[in-house]
Amino acid sequence: MVTSVAVSSEPTAITLETWLENPPPHSEWVDGKIVEKKGMTLKHSKIQAKLATLWRNYQNSYEPAGEVYTDVPCRTNQQGRSPDVAYLTPELVAAYGHEKVLPQSFPLTAEIVSPRDLAEEVIAKAQEYLQSGSGEVWLLFPENRWIIIITEQSRQIYISGDTVSTQLILTGFQVSVDNLLS
Repeated sequence: MVTSVAVSSEPTAITLETWLENPPPHSEWVDGKIVEKKGMTLKHSKIQAKLATLWRNYQNSYEPAGEVYTDVPCRTNQQGRSPDVAYLTPELVAAYGHEKVLPQSFPLTAEIVSPRDLAEEVIAKAQEYLQSGSGEVWLLFPENRWIIIITEQSRQIYISGDTVSTQLILTGFQVSVDNLLS
């Protein structure tokens, strides 16, 4: 039996297990409540599609057994999350590729930050991903044309005019900040 959970603009209290059984689209399970991911705009969606396509094209050439996803649920050590764009290595595709929800963070994760997002919450989410199995987290700030890449060992900021590249996962991928965030 599939449990259906409605998503409203007000957080709804449920258990993580209920959310994991059937995560509603564009939602996350945060501190005991379903929270609708807000702030999706045409610009946000365009950047999400562009990054997913660029990662997928690169992955198809260099790691054909890996997979790129958008708005896909995963379980961190603390919450249920749905990163905007995520990459799963060939090894993890083999182990978890048919699961409803990835039981850890994706190795490469990207969050597109909206003007409504609070900086402390976005940084805390990046740390949460890293503590739950992610090797590399990209935070994209379209309005400021910044991309911050965070790994356990480093934090790098790229701005308009720079070329950003993966650090640990999908090694060798690169794109200009202006091309990606335009």
